[in-house]
Amino acid sequence: MKKLVLTGAAGRLASHLREPMSKMCETLVSTDLADEIGTLYEGEQYVQADLGDLDAMVALLADADMVVHFGAIGDEAPFEELLKPNFIGAYNIWEAAYRNKVRRVVYASSIHAVGMHKKTDFIGTDVPHRPDTFYGLAKCFAEDLASMYWDKRGVEAVCMRILSAAQVSNARAVGSWLSYDDLIQLVTRAIDTPVTGFTVVYGVSNNDRVTVDNSNASFLGYRPKDNAEEHAERMFAEAGVLDNQDPGNMCQGGPFASVKLGNSGVATMNIVDDTKKT
Repeated sequence: MKKLVLTGAAGRLASHLREPMSKMCETLVSTDLADEIGTLYEGEQYVQADLGDLDAMVALLADADMVVHFGAIGDEAPFEELLKPNFIGAYNIWEAAYRNKVRRVVYASSIHAVGMHKKTDFIGTDVPHRPDTFYGLAKCFAEDLASMYWDKRGVEAVCMRILSAAQVSNARAVGSWLSYDDLIQLVTRAIDTPVTGFTVVYGVSNNDRVTVDNSNASFLGYRPKDNAEEHAERMFAEAGVLDNQDPGNMCQGGPFASVKLGNSGVATMNIVDDTKKT
């Protein structure tokens, strides 16, 4: 491809995507609000830009083949704080893609769009939205936006409902873990699959105790390789007996299903900051 755009490039997950994406195109345009993102890879450019600025997004996506959209506030917060980056920012990306005739938006959605579904239900990609937070609600909005822009304007989308893309540090992650290698494979398949239309796929590794079903998205060719089972004994021992009345233990969204609206879910998750430094 000639040009790919990666939003949220300063973030932890996107930092692991920059190098592999730079090898998939002549020019990778990485963007974020940060002043800089470190040493650039061959063929990579950095453009500081605000997702809330439609004109800036239209200029950013000019001549792009596809955009991989990871930019957003990555945690629960008051609705007013999420409105611009997570809601309006999503609209701006899809509208800019449409105006520039960009073929596809690959979107970092989240399990939190369906976070109040029970883990014991083994949900597929076609279950109704059931957000656990304002953050999850923003993911529902973007997925519906993606569906509408495909139906009405022909912009393809792959919405990746990412579960736990972080080091395994709690009992929930034994079933919900997504390794960085599998994340890279998922994004690659979302980019190189010839035709996707509007597609939802769960971002999760090949865990023995996985709680979601990707059968409907098998055509993408995403075949995760990593498995969190090696951490199971230690994580379960550290967790002890879990309260089965706590939505954080019973629901797909984990801690996000327990926190009060507007309160951080990430604060309770002991996530290791292993942002890739170039």
